[in-house]
Amino acid sequence: MAEVVVLGAGTPTPTSTRFGSSYVLKVGGELLMFDCGPATTYKLVQAGMFPTEVDYLFFTHHHFDHDIDYPCFLLCRWDQSIGQENQLQVFGPDLTERITEGILGEDGLFSHDWKARVNHPLSQRVFVNRGGTLPRTPPSVSAKDVGPGLVHSGADWRVTAAPAEHVQPWLDSLCYRVDSSEGSLVFTGDTRPCQSVLDLAKGADVMLCMCWDDQEAMEESGESEGQCGTEGAARLAQEAGVKKLVLVHVGPHLSSHGPMEKGIGDVRRIYDGEIIFSEELMRIQV
Repeated sequence: MAEVVVLGAGTPTPTSTRFGSSYVLKVGGELLMFDCGPATTYKLVQAGMFPTEVDYLFFTHHHFDHDIDYPCFLLCRWDQSIGQENQLQVFGPDLTERITEGILGEDGLFSHDWKARVNHPLSQRVFVNRGGTLPRTPPSVSAKDVGPGLVHSGADWRVTAAPAEHVQPWLDSLCYRVDSSEGSLVFTGDTRPCQSVLDLAKGADVMLCMCWDDQEAMEESGESEGQCGTEGAARLAQEAGVKKLVLVHVGPHLSSHGPMEKGIGDVRRIYDGEIIFSEELMRIQV
């Protein structure tokens, strides 16, 4: 059975229990990561997984709370390798290729790091002691800007994307659906309720949907544009007919007691499926 591990259940506002967005899907014996927000690499290891085990990464969009740990993940995955791992494949909206090259390219912001590790005798010795064979090669990542439609297929899974409506035209945003013999999941990323996300999510077993805050609070503060709150997430899930709704990207107000219980009650009045209020390092069976 497929399993989702919630690495980042929060927002751009750091709290002691939540910060940023990131999720790992275990399906068909492979690990697929969605977004790479703050401390993703550390939380991945906390959850019992290792960067070299992740072969696929999908970005919903390039706000920092969804991609700031990308340099760390890339460098850690390469540094801890012995040169025999699968090439990392990265997919995301516009900027994915540019950001990857800007990190790891010949003149990238972190090229000084990998060049030192490739060439210095001490780093070479560590690499050999780990099981590698010289010469050590520079990091090589396959990064691809993608849009709506089929993104990639594995042996027993396929990932499709649809537009999400968040902060256009400044950033493009995608939502993703994974279909396999082990079930179907949708990662909405950051979005307001919209038809494209609704259509992609139709009949899914699980939908991980952003839920910034109590809907009433969002309306009063003017923060409802481009985002789902409690009622928006509930309506998306109900209209799409998804079996299980996981509330993610939860802000500090909604994650505090009182607003949390009210918010879950508001969702329950609209959505009649199973509701999960996410916490970091939570494991969810599909």
